[in-house]
Parts: sequence; C-alpha cells; structure tokens
Amino acid sequence: MLLLKTIAELRSELNKKKEKKVGLVPTMGALHMGHLSLIERARAENDLVVVTIFVNPLQFAPTEDLEKYPRQLEKDCNLCETYAVDLVFAPTVEEMGIDGEQTTIVMPPSTMTEVLCGSFRPGHFQGVATIVTKLLNIVQPTTAYFGQKDAQQLAIIRRLVADLNIPVEIKNCPIVREKSGLALSSRNQYLTPKEREQASVLFRSLNKALAAFCQGENNCDKLVEIVKQELGNVPQIRIQYVELVHPLTMIPLTEIETEGLLAIACFLGSTRLIDNLMLRQPIIAIDGPAGAGKSTVTRRIAQELGLIYLDTGAMYRAVTWLVMHSGISLADEAAISALVSEAKIDLTPTHVQINGHNVTKAIRTPEVTANVSKVSAQAAVRSKLVTLQKQYGEKGGIVAEGRDIGTQVFPAAEVKIFLTATAKERARRRLEDLKNQGHSEVDLEQLVHDIEQRDYLDSTRQISPLKKAVDAVEIITDGMSIEEVTNKIISLYHLKISSKPEYEAY
Repeated sequence: MLLLKTIAELRSELNKKKEKKVGLVPTMGALHMGHLSLIERARAENDLVVVTIFVNPLQFAPTEDLEKYPRQLEKDCNLCETYAVDLVFAPTVEEMGIDGEQTTIVMPPSTMTEVLCGSFRPGHFQGVATIVTKLLNIVQPTTAYFGQKDAQQLAIIRRLVADLNIPVEIKNCPIVREKSGLALSSRNQYLTPKEREQASVLFRSLNKALAAFCQGENNCDKLVEIVKQELGNVPQIRIQYVELVHPLTMIPLTEIETEGLLAIACFLGSTRLIDNLMLRQPIIAIDGPAGAGKSTVTRRIAQELGLIYLDTGAMYRAVTWLVMHSGISLADEAAISALVSEAKIDLTPTHVQINGHNVTKAIRTPEVTANVSKVSAQAAVRSKLVTLQKQYGEKGGIVAEGRDIGTQVFPAAEVKIFLTATAKERARRRLEDLKNQGHSEVDLEQLVHDIEQRDYLDSTRQISPLKKAVDAVEIITDGMSIEEVTNKIISLYHLKISSKPEYEAY
C-alpha cells in the first residue's frame, strides 16, 4: 500500500495501471466498519482500490466541529493496509486547491440541497459536491462507493455525476450497524456509554414505521408520526427533523406510491446523529452461475411468498433470440444496439414475449443458450435491460434472479442469495432437461465443457462479471432438492424481514 499526498504522485501511480478497473472510496478518515465495508466491496469488484482521506472544510459551517473532527491518519492507513487497499490519497487543503472565496463551487439543484440536512447546514452539500467532483476528476475511477447512511449525499452525487457526464458508476452500500442497530459513524465516539444505548431508539423508530408500511400504511404524515412517538420515549433525544422524501429527488412525499426514504436527524447530548430507512416492499435478489436452478427456485419462492417473479435471465435470452431471429451477426454491436433500443419485452408468470412473439420455449434451446453470454455482455443490451429491471423493482415486492442481480441491479435488496452448484451437477441437470425436451443426442462431457466455458466468459466479461456480493448468502445446491433450496431461502427471508435480528457488533 502506498500513502500519497500530492495529485502528481497519485496520477503517476494511476498512469502505471491504466488498464485496471479502479474503485474509489472517498472518506474523511476516522475509519470504522462502515468505511471498511465499502473498501471490501471495492476490493471484491476492482483491480485497484483507492481510498481518499480528506477532512473537507467546505462542508463545515462556522459553528460546526471542523477542528474537533477526529484525525487519525496512521491508524487509518494501517486499516487500509489490512484491507488490501492499493493507494491512500491524503492531500492537504492547499493541495486540493481550496482558497476561500477563490474556490470554484459546484452547485447541485437547490431542491436537493435545501431539504433534510441541507435545511440546517447551509452550504454543506455544495461543499461535498465540490470535493467529490474534484476527487472523481483526479482519480478517474471506474466505480465510486458511498454508504446509504448519507442518503441525501448519495442522491446528490448521483445527480451531479449524471448532469456533468462524469464517466463513473456510483454504488451505494448498505448501512453497517452496531448490535443495537445504531448506524456506525465517526461521531459515535462522542457518545457516552449511556447515550450509545439511548441512540438505539433511532433504528427502532424507523423499523416501527417500516412495519406499519408493510401492513399497508402509506400516508407519510402517519408514518412520520410513528417515528416521532417512538423517539419521544427517550426524552434526551432532541429531534431536528423526521421526513419522508423520494430517495432520488429528495422531494417531500405525501403518500408512498413506489418507495420513500424515511430520514432522521437528531441530537443526543451535543452529538448530531442521522439515520434512514428505505420504505418499499422487500426485494429478494438471487445471483449465481448459469444452470444453478435460479429460475426454478425463484419461481417457487414467488409463489410461496406472494411476490412478483422477475425472470431477468429470460429477458437476456429473449434479446438473444431476437438477435438470432433477425439474422444479425453477434459481433455487430451497433446493429444489436439499434435492435434492442426498440425491443419491447413482456413478462408474465407463464410467458415471455418480445416484440409480440411468444418465445417462452424458444429461448430455452441449446442455440440460444450457447449465445446468450455473448449478447448479454454488450453494453447496449445490459443498459436497456437493467433500466427495465429497475423499473420492475421500483415498488419492491419482487424476487429476481440473474448473474448480477444483487451486485448490480438491486444492490440494496433486503435478501441476497448466491445460488451455485458444481459444473458437473449443472450439466447433469441440463442434460435431463434437454432429454425431456426431446434432445437425446446431447453429450454430458460436452455440456460440462460448455458450462465451464460459459462460467469463464461470465466471470471475466468487462461489463458486470459474475461475482458473489459481499453480503450475499452462498448456497451450494449439489445434493439438495428444489424444495430444500426454496425452504432455506424462505427461512432466510423470514429471519431478515420478519424477526429483524440484531446486528453483529463490530
């Protein structure tokens, strides 16, 4: 691991690794397990990981704790080395070009910066946006990682990246919590042991509102009141705000039609705490390699739990069928891009249609299976289908399967499963399916070879390669029946959603 303090040094090191996928984790230091979970995700998904440590003066008001903010560079670097970070960039204020009134400031939409925390911290998000933009330009990462705890910051960064056409993917990572449910924060160290115990009421109040929402309550005033009543049980809590807004636009909601962000800011003693929870029906995301039984299991789970089944694999197969049916070369990405941009896919529990063609059976042929990886790896195909999948998932209440559904499409899914099996077992299952379809001439050894080759292509492709999400539960299905796999996932769902187990302490 290298510690770098100048932009010139950092760029010199990055230039040596131009072909690498770079993951960026911007921080203000005082690293805790929340930060480290971002680093773990970046490490799992990239060739090179850069962590920036910079206490940004632009985001502190004159009355706030800039001087008190914890600074522990040596300890932070030791943690980064332990977590296999490649480069730590820890510039000075001067190196970052901050010079009072002479500094160029990035101004996100006021509708996003003047609500929630922005109402009480004028200039804060302009300061965040300015430094994040500078860091993205300096590092030029493939992907940048931010925590869901700072949901307003996350939404603003997504907007500025889109509006300024910065070529980086922004990924949000789940909130990491203490055993009590308290969201990890660098400011938690200011809490006394008694206050730390009292602070658990934040997450408890959010969960009470979530329970009401899951039972059908979608009036925002009533949901906010549930939170305030629970917070009121701890007199030491001084509420700054409790609000329900759209998670992307930060616009206040009156009723939740698809999803809502329920956010809290309050004081406990002199310490300001924030927390939030997404209110939507839950999503189960099932990743894994081809032939692991994802489609069959996902359909069973949807039936058992009354969720909508989103067969993403069928979407990619349908597009592959359309490309082949149209006579377009699989290497002609421009023609495929034009074709898929106009494609209309309809999914029902029993049928798959594309451009009016019922392709439910046609997409399961060996010919389509042999070509689906080549088509699905193309950027235009992926962009079209991910957009469509996210539209299906806006309201939640779905169970979806795919080779990157939990890592890419629904990274905030409440339940993530990585379903897999050995290549030999998947080939055996595929052979049985093909024989049932009348294909008796298929060779088992050839199927094993084809599956291994497909696994290689899926795991090494440039766009969204097959990988297990850091927070996914892996289930190896060799020797397990469909019922056993289904029941295990349903048990995990109930454990996660219904009983709300305590969080692991860090």
